[in-house]
Amino acid sequence: MRPGIGRCERWGMINRMPTSPCAFPWPTTLTTDRLVLRPIEESDVPATARLWTDPEVRRYLGGPVDEETVRLRERHCVGARGAFCVVSRGDGAVVGGVLLEPDRRRDDRIEVSYQLLPEQWGFGYGREAVAAVVAWAHGATTPVGSEVVAVTQQANVRSRRLLEVIGMRQADSFVEWGAAQVLYSADGVARPGGAPD
Repeated sequence: MRPGIGRCERWGMINRMPTSPCAFPWPTTLTTDRLVLRPIEESDVPATARLWTDPEVRRYLGGPVDEETVRLRERHCVGARGAFCVVSRGDGAVVGGVLLEPDRRRDDRIEVSYQLLPEQWGFGYGREAVAAVVAWAHGATTPVGSEVVAVTQQANVRSRRLLEVIGMRQADSFVEWGAAQVLYSADGVARPGGAPD
């Protein structure tokens, strides 16, 4: 498998979402105390592309994606279903992205994944954004209350801690893409200071 392809390809899959009984309204915008989570706009594309090419961001995601894949993703990410651009309410700067999509492992689950720009790490933005999306997904998915899961590499201690802090629990472990993975499940994760617009 080429680096950057596979589970992590989802940030570029954008128009290839599988058919699933789980559905959610789109487009939608969510707000928290410090963030706005909205569909990706054209002006977000350069910052969003950094999420695919920055070695720090991609450390546990198969490494930076190749230029051809980045160009493809850039053409299809604007307004893509389930792809939230996370921006600061204070200055409008792009913080990162959160993706919500049907879990390709099981049709009755929704999977959340996330990436933040390195300069935005350590401020709690990831926790705030992921908690907002997970809480929204619990109420917005059809069938209502579909299980929301997240998968991260076992070695990604920061990501695992984020998922645990927002109330997700470890539900499974397995090897995928040549690395030990951990699947977390959310059961009614509360959203801190956020509401759909």
